[in-house]
Amino acid sequence: MPKFPLSSIPLRALAGLFVVSAAVAGAAAAQAQVSPQMRSEATALMRVCRADYDRLCGGVQPGGGRILACLQSHTNALSAACAQAMPRAQSLKDGAVAAGVMPK
Repeated sequence: MPKFPLSSIPLRALAGLFVVSAAVAGAAAAQAQVSPQMRSEATALMRVCRADYDRLCGGVQPGGGRILACLQSHTNALSAACAQAMPRAQSLKDGAVAAGVMPK
């Protein structure tokens, strides 16, 4: 799959990186099952972690929880705000897995 610079991806799509993979087939159907609250929380989390993503995980291909895993693997290098958001990001991912909109 092609890689796109973060700046070319709308923030709304970036939020989905925590919850669902916008890069896999069937993403539109999966996003329809994500609650508005989950989408809103994911958007807020991505805003908090965007600079950390750019700095630490910009080369990571979105989808399947890879961005969250990358951020979690750089715990010691995250900004304080992003580090504080990581437990909620994991909780959102777990909820998406339980809802069947993201692979385990």
